[in-house]
Amino acid sequence: MRHLSFTILLLLAALQLSAQQTTLTLMSYNIYHGEQAYDKGHPNLDDIAQLIRDIDPDFVALQEVDSMTQRTAKIYDNTPVDLAEALANRTGMYGYFAKAIDFSNGGYGEGLLSKHPAKMHKIDLPTPQGGEGRAMALATYTLENGGQITFGATHLCHQFDSNRVAQTDAIVNYLQGIKGAVVVAGDLNFNPTEKPYSIIGKDFIDAAADFGDPRPTIPFDDPTTRIDYIWLSKNVQWEIKEVKVIPVDFSDHMPVVVKVVLKE
Repeated sequence: MRHLSFTILLLLAALQLSAQQTTLTLMSYNIYHGEQAYDKGHPNLDDIAQLIRDIDPDFVALQEVDSMTQRTAKIYDNTPVDLAEALANRTGMYGYFAKAIDFSNGGYGEGLLSKHPAKMHKIDLPTPQGGEGRAMALATYTLENGGQITFGATHLCHQFDSNRVAQTDAIVNYLQGIKGAVVVAGDLNFNPTEKPYSIIGKDFIDAAADFGDPRPTIPFDDPTTRIDYIWLSKNVQWEIKEVKVIPVDFSDHMPVVVKVVLKE
């Protein structure tokens, strides 16, 4: 009887531990404004949607996202397309578009997909040296165990170092006020030797580097550079189970996928 009671206690402890852990699949992809990067003039949304369905992520950060632009109309049978909404419809996820700039009679910015209903909003990022405007889309979701996760999707300036530094500072400062687990994902346009990397690295873990497999993400046809990241906040405990850079040619970037266990 004593042995049976001990076994039951172990099972209850295991169930409690399992309830406190959440397994998540996170993804980031620069989608090249909905156009095949190596077959210009042809759409890539169906291919990307199928890839997302196959991966079945909890959150997806999307970059180079057009919304109702004439550029998309030229690719999609003369019909302007909201790329974030179209991908949400094709994948059965919840979608959000964070406009950074007016562009081509529509908008251009960042997109976010969530498997679960989440509170979504955006913040604009600074551009002290001018250049193209940037934003970050954010989704906050309450986990089954009562914990909270916030997923941020962004695309930093490709033009000026000072903008990337200011944008990284702004992101880190904003997210310091967020409770619970935080993820930052996107095309950050810096490599690990540059200042913004060390700025975000004070509060966040570079998932690919921590896992020990930081592979180049661009360009698909000759990958030499890693500028696409998924960062995990240091205020909670993560177990990184898998990191992949998926070799598909729908964009000039390759998607990054990270599977983690969030331990509360």
